[in-house]
Amino acid sequence: MLNNMTDCEEGEGGPNSQGDGNPKESSPFINSSAATNMDKSQQYDGNNMALFEEEMDTSPMVSSLLSTLANYSNLPTGSKEHEEAENNEEGSRPSKKPAPQLGTLMGVYLPCIQNIFGVILFLRMTWMVGIGGVFGSFIIVFMCCSTTMLTAISMSAIATNGVVPAGGSYYMISRSLGPEFGGAVGICFYLGTTFAGAMYILGCIEILLIYIVPQAAIFKIEGLEGPEAEAALLNNMRVYGTIVLSLMALVVFVGVKYVNKLALVFLACVILSILSVYAGVIKTAIDPPVFPVCLLGNRTLLSKGYDVCAKVIEIDNETVTTKLWRSFCDSEYLNATCDEYFNNNNVTEIQGIPGVTSGILAENLFGNYLEKGMILEKRGLVSDVDPDSPTTSSNRYVLADITSFFTLLVGIYFPSVTGIMAGSNRSGDLRDAQKSIPIGTIAAISTTSTVYMSCVVLFGACIEGVVLRDKFGEGVSGNLVIGTLAWPSPWVIVFGSFFSTCGAGLQSLTGAPRLLQAISRDGIIPFLRIFGHGKANGEPTWALLLTASICEIGIIIASLDSVAPILSMFFLMCYMFVNLACALQTLLRTPNWRPRFKFYHWALSFLGMSLCLSLMFMCSWYYAIVAMGIATCIYKYIEFYRAEKEWGDGIRGISLSAARFALMRLEEGPPHTKNWRPQILVLVSMDAEQNIEQPRLLSLTNQLKAGKGLTIVGTCVQGTFLDNYTEAHKADQSLRKLMETEKVKGFTQVVISSNLRDGTSHLIQVGGLGGLKHNTVMVSWPRNWKQPECHQEFRNFIEVVRETTIASIALLVPKNISSYPSNGERFTEGHIDVWWVVHDGGMLMLLPFLLRQHKVWRKCKMRIFTVAQMDDNSIQMKKDLITFLYHLRIDAVVEVVEMHDGDISAYTYEKTLIMEQRSQILKQMHLTKNEMEREVQLSHSRNVSTPTSPTSPTSPAAPAGGAVVWPDNKGAEKEKSLLTTDVRRMHTAMRLNEVITKKSKEAKLVLLNMPGPPKNRVGEENYMEFLEVLTEGLNRVLLVRGGGREVITIYS
Repeated sequence: MLNNMTDCEEGEGGPNSQGDGNPKESSPFINSSAATNMDKSQQYDGNNMALFEEEMDTSPMVSSLLSTLANYSNLPTGSKEHEEAENNEEGSRPSKKPAPQLGTLMGVYLPCIQNIFGVILFLRMTWMVGIGGVFGSFIIVFMCCSTTMLTAISMSAIATNGVVPAGGSYYMISRSLGPEFGGAVGICFYLGTTFAGAMYILGCIEILLIYIVPQAAIFKIEGLEGPEAEAALLNNMRVYGTIVLSLMALVVFVGVKYVNKLALVFLACVILSILSVYAGVIKTAIDPPVFPVCLLGNRTLLSKGYDVCAKVIEIDNETVTTKLWRSFCDSEYLNATCDEYFNNNNVTEIQGIPGVTSGILAENLFGNYLEKGMILEKRGLVSDVDPDSPTTSSNRYVLADITSFFTLLVGIYFPSVTGIMAGSNRSGDLRDAQKSIPIGTIAAISTTSTVYMSCVVLFGACIEGVVLRDKFGEGVSGNLVIGTLAWPSPWVIVFGSFFSTCGAGLQSLTGAPRLLQAISRDGIIPFLRIFGHGKANGEPTWALLLTASICEIGIIIASLDSVAPILSMFFLMCYMFVNLACALQTLLRTPNWRPRFKFYHWALSFLGMSLCLSLMFMCSWYYAIVAMGIATCIYKYIEFYRAEKEWGDGIRGISLSAARFALMRLEEGPPHTKNWRPQILVLVSMDAEQNIEQPRLLSLTNQLKAGKGLTIVGTCVQGTFLDNYTEAHKADQSLRKLMETEKVKGFTQVVISSNLRDGTSHLIQVGGLGGLKHNTVMVSWPRNWKQPECHQEFRNFIEVVRETTIASIALLVPKNISSYPSNGERFTEGHIDVWWVVHDGGMLMLLPFLLRQHKVWRKCKMRIFTVAQMDDNSIQMKKDLITFLYHLRIDAVVEVVEMHDGDISAYTYEKTLIMEQRSQILKQMHLTKNEMEREVQLSHSRNVSTPTSPTSPTSPAAPAGGAVVWPDNKGAEKEKSLLTTDVRRMHTAMRLNEVITKKSKEAKLVLLNMPGPPKNRVGEENYMEFLEVLTEGLNRVLLVRGGGREVITIYS
């Protein structure tokens, strides 16, 4: 049936519901209002608590904590509270809310019984037994009841694992599986409850128009046959269904208290009806009722087609034809021309209810599935029929109204076992919810399952098969088939089922809007927020309007047999996720998973989940796909809008377990070359306001990564952890904000260190976790490294180069980072030039390929330049390189640049000498900052005024006015040797720069091998100068240093 949310039953959508829009659940423990509102001087009064005085703002005393827990009422307002609110609308002070007093019987057992028993039992159960047979129907009932029993076990474990506010399954799923699953399944549960309301209303109208007052039909069925009669019946259902839906919605709108007051009446109707059926079964064993059914041959005749079950009768020794004769013959005379089948077969009258001791069970044991329009025939009775002659006068027989098959019966029957959540929905009204919910729910399912299974057997043992298959009682004078079995009168069942379906419809229209209101107030689906509003007393007016509109869709479908599988889908999906939630919590062994209900196991939950999924596709595979599609769309919608809810859900636990498992696997060994991708640690610097100084570093990272692999953005805050934690937190927030702006998916890491050098070193050493570590470091080129105040900055940069080399980590150094494109820019043409001087494991080949995957660089073409020495065969080098790129599947233009050995120019000597002199002077003289600046300016002015001339590297000439005399000791020769090396390096840098500038000056990006730093720490400024000369005149340069391993391969 459904999850009745009557007394609940707000779902969870009362004014005080959890949906307060806060990102996290409020805790009743720390910083609770009860504790914070108390007078703090009283909290820690006396000397006994003096030791904890300084923690009084964050940690309440145990006495106040226990008081808070004892009065914990984090429960949404249910329908009873709405009723009280209505009674107090005039401004009278509401009375104090009494403590919950409902026990297991009244709070859980009877509401579940009322919800589970319903329309399918009264209108379709006998037909299901007739079509599917006792054996097939028993399997269906057993499967469905097993599914609900396993779900109840899982639900009991979840419900007893802490306080469950009213709302039942939605609350349990959303808090166990997270807002995405909770919202998706909550909407499906809402739709199932809404379509259940439509099903009950259609059942109510079916009982009214077919069994109580057929004369009330607006579209007359009399005289119509086949599709016309079916269309007239459906139109009557639509008209009356809309009227009844409007009246019910009005009743719910006026006040839920009327529904609550009628709840016991509806429950009494259900119980009385079922007892009358059992009484009727007992009576058939003692005195079977006279309940004739007329057959022609083995075909069941319509009761309205005859007055006497005979072809002719004797009146005053005269043979007179009957109404049945006139139905099959062209006149009332004995010599009339009649239907061939009518002539060849006799009319017989059988007992429709032979009784439980008649042995009819053997005949009804197996199924008898029918195609639409087939005639209901009695098994075991022979008839004379010509297989070649067409069936005539078919409108005189009872016909199958739909094509039946096993899975159809599953879909139609399953709604009769739903409603198991009624107890958990009422948890706010229970005296001891953690005891009552498991006992009451499992007892109710056991009771209803026993009733259903016994009814399958008893119906098959008491009622003739043709009567069972007669869905609308057309062969038994239009009586409700289950009513024919009831004692003392069929009207007990008719009126009992009528009032039961009316009550169930009202309860659906009461519970569904409150469930939607709860989802809306949780704030996880933004476009539903309007439905969280309602009347002043909290009644969900807008949600009721939407519920009635959706319910009208079911009314327009008009067929109970078509609506039942729809709501089966939604309820099965809901139950499936309840089982999944329990299984996950059990397997993950989360510390908070401590249910009082101990009789559960993850295997039972998985079995229940598998049964739910199987039943979904058995009922209707296309409905199952649609239901899953709806749930998936809602899931992705919530995920897209990033519902900021932290409910301690199991999906987060799965993520942690999966992450741990993946990290452990990564520890088994380094990744294969085919799987290598740059996992980047981006080192950024912050200004005094903790804002990032080089935001384009993250733009480049995004273009290089395209959201794939690991990205860590790290920075260092200078100071101590105790004093600078606030600054570090602010820096972390700045990093996160910029990463979100630049759409960089990754993590932030901020360290606090006494100096920036150590902090950067710590980031390189400890960044990442386990096997998920960075293999590449990106750091910006120090812009003003020549300024005396920035000397420490370039020394830190060189240390980063050294550390990455030692750690075998690749290094990327973008120069002129401010000129790099943002993510919104597009290059419509241009080149990415790669200058492949030394082999670096393939980094220079891989990086342009990755960049060109991004829309910024997509239209840029790739060019690869390599340098040939005097002894190299440049033609063969080019062929080999083209072949190599072909095997790498990389598209690029190849060019080999020849560099012949040439004499070192005088300008090179001069530039090297000036570099050395400045380094020596600043090293020997410990000048102050101002003196350093003056010295640099003076040196610059002298350099400009001094003409360049060739100078021997072994006998340096000093600029005028500033002679440098080499010390006359053993270090002199060493320093002269160093100078010679520097001259050669400067020569190489200048020659390479000339070639690169000539070929790649207009390139959008130049990638270049980055030379290694000097092994000793003498002349670090010279290293920076070499790099500066190497990249001079180029706009965007990316210096690349490999990590000492191959990162690209020709193999698949």
